[in-house]
Amino acid sequence: MDPATHIKTIAGKLHLHDWQVENTLRLLDDGATIPFISRYRKEVTGSLNEVQLTEIRDEYERLRELDKRREVIIKSVEEQEKMTPELLEKINAARTLAQLEDLYLPYRPKRKTRASVARALGLEPLALWLLEQRPGDIETEAARYLTDEVESPDAALAGARDILAEMVSEDEKVRGSLRKLYERDAVITSKVVKGKEEEGNKFSDYFDWSEQLRRCPSHRLLAMRRGEEEGFLRLAIMPSEEEALQIIEKLFIRARNEAADQVGEAITDSWSRLLAPSMETEFRKVSKEKADEEAIRVFAENLRQLLLSSPLGEKSVLALDPGYRTGCKVVCLDRQGALLHNDTIYPHPPQNETARSVSKLLSLVDKYHIEAIAIGNGTASRETEQFVRQYLPPETGIKVFVVSEAGASVYSASKTARDEFPDHDVTVRGAISIGRRLMDPLAELVKIDPKSIGVGQYQHDVDQSRLQTSLDEVVMSCVNAVGVEVNTASPHLLTYVSGLGPKLAQNIVDHRTEHGPFLSRSGLMKVKRMGDKVYEQAAGFLRIRNAANPLDASAVHPESYHIVERMARDAGCSVSDLIHDENRRKAIRIEQYVTPEAGLPTLKDIMLELAKPGRDPRSAIQEFSFADIHSLEDVKEGMVVPGIVTNITKFGAFVDIGVKQDGLVHVSQMADRYIEDPSKVVKLHQHLMVRVVSVDMLRKRIQLSMKGIKMD
Repeated sequence: MDPATHIKTIAGKLHLHDWQVENTLRLLDDGATIPFISRYRKEVTGSLNEVQLTEIRDEYERLRELDKRREVIIKSVEEQEKMTPELLEKINAARTLAQLEDLYLPYRPKRKTRASVARALGLEPLALWLLEQRPGDIETEAARYLTDEVESPDAALAGARDILAEMVSEDEKVRGSLRKLYERDAVITSKVVKGKEEEGNKFSDYFDWSEQLRRCPSHRLLAMRRGEEEGFLRLAIMPSEEEALQIIEKLFIRARNEAADQVGEAITDSWSRLLAPSMETEFRKVSKEKADEEAIRVFAENLRQLLLSSPLGEKSVLALDPGYRTGCKVVCLDRQGALLHNDTIYPHPPQNETARSVSKLLSLVDKYHIEAIAIGNGTASRETEQFVRQYLPPETGIKVFVVSEAGASVYSASKTARDEFPDHDVTVRGAISIGRRLMDPLAELVKIDPKSIGVGQYQHDVDQSRLQTSLDEVVMSCVNAVGVEVNTASPHLLTYVSGLGPKLAQNIVDHRTEHGPFLSRSGLMKVKRMGDKVYEQAAGFLRIRNAANPLDASAVHPESYHIVERMARDAGCSVSDLIHDENRRKAIRIEQYVTPEAGLPTLKDIMLELAKPGRDPRSAIQEFSFADIHSLEDVKEGMVVPGIVTNITKFGAFVDIGVKQDGLVHVSQMADRYIEDPSKVVKLHQHLMVRVVSVDMLRKRIQLSMKGIKMD
């Protein structure tokens, strides 16, 4: 189909101008990345954001796939010599895959069916005669088709009905009308498999459940499907059978006689044997895709918030991976996250080496000039935090942070960790990861498969390819939003910089190792395989601190350096002076610097960047302390306690209140008003106060509420 048609289609669907879509597609076709287009090509796209750019790309890919399928179908029908001008027009007009497949269904090569057998017996003319529904004796008409293989009028009529049933099931109007019925009124029903009640108790909420499919939230649909896949539930998706039959009969029944009765029987058979199973399969697929899309969206948003968690920054950190019997692994890291020392202390049972542990802890704090302490939130976390706070002298001013360990064990056993620390075991690597997560969550978490970080919703039940693509794009978006210090970044972090990828990222690190730190952005052009196009895509997101040109540490793209230099000349000062002198910047009239390539959006971005060059967009980290509760037994109904949001789903948010078991704030308990999306109310790692509604000791569940409590 004509690309111009696709551009108009996309623009209409996304409520954009044709030129915005056309320019975006051209940039993407030229190899530009979405972060680059969003940040540095605002004039070309009309300042479209990353979400809008992604929607354009995805919609264009969908239309291209539709065109490919359209071509295959046209070729197949033409090869059968069954193409008509009317059919070709319908095929070209189809705008969804479902419409295309409905049109193709009568021509799709089939395996042996009851209808094909009947046709082979010469019964199609009888079926067409019945379909006309003229007055006449059907027995007499059917008798005309008797053969050695068709021994009676009843057998002939049965074969004719089989042909009619298939014709009904392949009729595009029937399928289109039923599809609307399913979209509007289909009900999903879940029943327990007999005899599996006890074994499948975790799915007890769905042992006898039904609701309209269009109202079924993604988490519930995925939970029921998991129950079905594990053999505990049986699911069905079905609208009113009576209404479905009425829809079909309205399209096919045109008389009241014996022939019409035969058509009616064929319709009933078509519905139960062909249409209902086919439509259920289609809507199982469609509903699963929608549930996947929503679950992936929730996961992606959680991942974005996690990756953009507040960093401590460049501080000397002592990190503890807590434990009882095996002790607490201790590592000391310098301000760049390099390992200086590792050790083990045993402040907890069974060893209870309190005095020795205190002595070693304070000695390490002093020797390595520790500025902050990171404690993993796993086993013995609360006890270790209490130990550190009790014996760490207040006058040190050292802040203590509890850090999520989610995925740390995956990292510590990975090839990445082995390559980074070949001489240390998994316990040391895990502690290093905890410390580095405090310093810069983004730089450390990019080394871990996002699905192992623990912020998803049924992430193992959704389409894994779509999930991986979405999560990779989130990581890329976050990395480029923050920017990367090229002289300290790991290959994993550099991989996600716009335009780079794994090979070039490793080449940058290899060049850095061989030739020393980069002194300027232009020096990146000496890296093996760094061409002009890649440099264009990547340079603005790479930072070089303390470079001779201060713009190399900013988000100002090298292609715009001449604009800033001209501003500085006009102001009678250096670029550095312009950055540090607010009054000089305020005196600049940016309208004077508009060019065909750099309009007001770019110039405004430049001025914002000059005000805070290289500013980290992430918020400052805050210290946090749990209440004096340590186990589920300590939690009592009515308590109001501090907590940290650890995961957000469509049905609520999970909150860590310090007892090794996260509590749930159901969406209905988030506010005194209706909340559709919990992520609009709370954010990952947010500190808040919650009230304990109930504690289920048997199922180890804590129900929490935020109603009537002022949030931080």
